[in-house]
Amino acid sequence: MQISRPLSQGLLALVVASSSFAQETTLQETTILPEVVVEGKASNLLGTTDGASKGRATQEDILSRPLLRRGEILETIPGVIITQHAGGGKANQYFLRGFNLDHGTDFSISLDGMPLNMRTHAHGQGYTDLNPVIPELVQAIDYAKGTYTAADGDLSTAGSANFLLWDLMPENLVKVEFGEYNYYRALVAGSLPIKPNEDQTFQQGLTYGLEYNYYDGPWQQAEEFNRWNGLLRYFAGDEDNKFSVTFMGYRASWVSTDQIPQRAVTNGTLDRYSTLDPSAGGDSERYSLNVTFEHRDDDVVTRANLYGIYYALDLFSNFTYFTKGPLGDQFEQSEKRWVFGGQLSRTWEKRKLLGIESDLTIGFQTRHDVIHGIGLYETRNRQRLATTRQDDIWEGSAGIYGEMVNRWTPWFRTVLGLRGDLYYFDSLESTVAGEDAEWSGIVSPKFSAIFGPWRETELYLNFGTGFHSNDARGVTARSSAADALVRTMGAELGLRSQVIPKVTTTLALFWLQSDSELIYVGDAGTNEPGPGAERYGVELATYWRPNHWFSADAELALTHARLQDSGSADRVPNSVPVMFSGGINIGAQGNASGWFAGTRVRAFTGRPLEETGQIEGRDSFMVNATVGYRRKNWEAAVDCLNLLNRADNDIEYAYESQLRGEATPVSDVHFHPVEPRMFRFRVTYRF
Repeated sequence: MQISRPLSQGLLALVVASSSFAQETTLQETTILPEVVVEGKASNLLGTTDGASKGRATQEDILSRPLLRRGEILETIPGVIITQHAGGGKANQYFLRGFNLDHGTDFSISLDGMPLNMRTHAHGQGYTDLNPVIPELVQAIDYAKGTYTAADGDLSTAGSANFLLWDLMPENLVKVEFGEYNYYRALVAGSLPIKPNEDQTFQQGLTYGLEYNYYDGPWQQAEEFNRWNGLLRYFAGDEDNKFSVTFMGYRASWVSTDQIPQRAVTNGTLDRYSTLDPSAGGDSERYSLNVTFEHRDDDVVTRANLYGIYYALDLFSNFTYFTKGPLGDQFEQSEKRWVFGGQLSRTWEKRKLLGIESDLTIGFQTRHDVIHGIGLYETRNRQRLATTRQDDIWEGSAGIYGEMVNRWTPWFRTVLGLRGDLYYFDSLESTVAGEDAEWSGIVSPKFSAIFGPWRETELYLNFGTGFHSNDARGVTARSSAADALVRTMGAELGLRSQVIPKVTTTLALFWLQSDSELIYVGDAGTNEPGPGAERYGVELATYWRPNHWFSADAELALTHARLQDSGSADRVPNSVPVMFSGGINIGAQGNASGWFAGTRVRAFTGRPLEETGQIEGRDSFMVNATVGYRRKNWEAAVDCLNLLNRADNDIEYAYESQLRGEATPVSDVHFHPVEPRMFRFRVTYRF
């Protein structure tokens, strides 16, 4: 296996960096960390949460499962499916609660309070790229589903997730991974303590991370995915008072393998791993600075963060091939933007309100996107031929919310929330005439009632309204302006039980309604506003931790989704009706020494690919496995991805395309295959 020159330089740089960090660390006294086993999603949350579909996934949940791609860390959230339809540097496809979330629409994702979703994005509303996140530096993921949380605003109808980074990592590490199809990854990460104060509860230090990743994939046109990630965080604080400043940097380039037409594979023209446009692909970069603050004064807690982000993307795609002639249909979507914002909240705990013990939280959030040169261009071999549209956009928003928790009796409490949001959309410059600035606002009430616990069981009733914003280019269009803010509404009946010892079970029956859906348009590679929709379903999750050497979990989600006022053509394209995820881990758990092994299954059923439901996608059944051995300061493991070597599809769409030699466009299923069985090896040294 030959290593390319850029790859060898990248690996060499990380090895040198890790050596220097190791030399610094050896000057300090080495500390042997005690064994830590974290419950994660199996934790007993009775009395501390207000919904069955809320929870926290810890680093053990994240790193105990084999990962094909970075975005799969979100599959630790019950009911979430992560796939891909192009090169590794592009944002993943997200599915949850009957939503085809495309690249992030209607699912709000943040990192220590800093947004990862990009509204009014060149490739789609809410575009969320998780490539800048280094999994080993994530301590936990706090997640919630539905429209019931007052702190969640835009793009959070299906749910929200907030990545929580380590303030100070418990240990330093160097990790090297390699596998088939030229997969290489190297990481050095850890924390350097600064001289502590006399009060040993106060901590101060620098957390660092540097990652390089390269991957060609099984594609006939090598993916040539190059990714660099870096993180540097200063942290100072104790349990009650915390302050951090975090810089993150990410840069990547790749060659895409977009979806291909089924007819070309059936007649033997194309292999499953072929492409019809070897020049598709892109490059992206993101740099951010996030300052966070938390202060407790007796029973009053103040939290704040302030962030700035620079982001750029150049993406070249071709989904319809030759409908426009022999030059092909390749197009470029490009943008550069600055994002500034922050949030501030204050909570007064255990106050008396009319004799009732209550907690009151008031919060303020603001965000401003200054987008330069967001454009759509006709291209060939990544060379621009014509400009379809180019804009400069300013989109600003401010939201204020309040939430009150009332504990009426030892077995009954309520959560009442109210949120108000104000948005401003302005087309600063555009190649399209007839653009007007637009203001829009919306008010979103929330309510939850919690009963219990009785016999280690709680019941939850949740209701709330939410919203998603639309692309500013559609909002400011004078001729056919789209609604700026689209209301959504949801309700949930849930249960959480610990009645069986060492078993956590959650059950949620949910209902969701939206006034307008964002529908994926295959030949444009983006979303457009469509009719409203209604969804309802059930989610069941069970986590079993009987002892120190065995754990198991199973998650099932059933969803029924229909477009409203659409007659018989009422199916929501790519709405997944049945999803299952489950896994078993045996042997050494957490950071305990010894042999360990695990396997995970993820399955989802066929789904409608267009509104009539006459064309359906195929089922998918994926099995991944891992086995390894761990000592106090090192670990070696091997992952087997797609253990059964199934020829399933990651994503499927139904639309018209045209191949060379075809006189007119042809309606067909277009798919991106799952990757074949492959092995990846990893070695980790902790110090």
